[in-house]
Amino acid sequence: MSDDRKASSSTSRGTAKGEAPGDAGQQGRTVVPFEDNRLLQLILGQHDAHLAVIEQKLGIKAQPHGNLITLIGQTQQREIAKRVLEELYARAGKGEVIGVGDVDGMIRHASSAPAKEGMAQIKTRKRMVTARTPMQSGYIRALERTDLVFGIGPAGTGKTYIAVAYAAQMLERNEVERIILSRPAVEAGERLGFLPGDMREKVDPYLRPLYDALYDVLPPEKVEKDLESGVIEIAPLAFMRGRTLAHSVVILDEAQNTSPMQMKMFLTRLGEGSKMIVTGDPSQIDLPLGQKSGLDEAVKLLHDVKGIEAIRFTGADVVRRDLVAKIVAAYDAATAIDPGRSR
Repeated sequence: MSDDRKASSSTSRGTAKGEAPGDAGQQGRTVVPFEDNRLLQLILGQHDAHLAVIEQKLGIKAQPHGNLITLIGQTQQREIAKRVLEELYARAGKGEVIGVGDVDGMIRHASSAPAKEGMAQIKTRKRMVTARTPMQSGYIRALERTDLVFGIGPAGTGKTYIAVAYAAQMLERNEVERIILSRPAVEAGERLGFLPGDMREKVDPYLRPLYDALYDVLPPEKVEKDLESGVIEIAPLAFMRGRTLAHSVVILDEAQNTSPMQMKMFLTRLGEGSKMIVTGDPSQIDLPLGQKSGLDEAVKLLHDVKGIEAIRFTGADVVRRDLVAKIVAAYDAATAIDPGRSR
């Protein structure tokens, strides 16, 4: 606990029973007690970093003292902070590693989601992936109940990472036999030219975000072994024609860069016991000017089909860092004024 926090804390155990009203019934004080001081240190974070996030995001004061944390601020914000602290404590008690991003995610959920809806999680051998926004929780739950899910939205919303983590979870639970990763080989406004090497080496530059996610949720030796054995398969979109993909999780990333014919071809590969996850950002289409995006058409055509769900992320779901969210918001605002800017 930092010295300045100790010095600033004037709360005594005598106030631990509840709240003291403040100005105009808005400002007040809530004292949250915790039984295990060891776990309390974990939820505070290094140098009280977790409390600093709660203070910044909710506009309150959070002062630790002994086994208590005193919250000072408006009633609604204090209630949200209390829920976040209790969730942090529960997760620390389960041995979960908690970072600043997790605290931010808990605040988003506590601020937006109904109290009965917890934060959806994906568990792999290497890590526990916890949703950081209510929309991410909705995405994970859609993956659990539906065999074809579209994850649509801007960069930084976790749509691809969650898809790969969910696929890894299914593979480790023996619910599927393979993971198949695919992406259209369309350059983002550049020309990469001739790429030497075998098929995997040629498509690696296009699939690097998928590889990065795999190595983050699975042990490196398992990823390498499964790539060698074909349990994890790299399948360029152009090579998918004629196949039936059974007992697999099939992920198509950057789907905004597919043509309508390519998208139809891909979606009709879905076989028995398989799940398809299609991700893309309609604001970053790299197709030739005038060519329609297969992602946009598919979502419109299939929106009423039972067994298919589309989850739409927005700039509010960006979890990389605040600056990325501001960049997305600026471009969205410019596109709203001039739709032609997105191409």
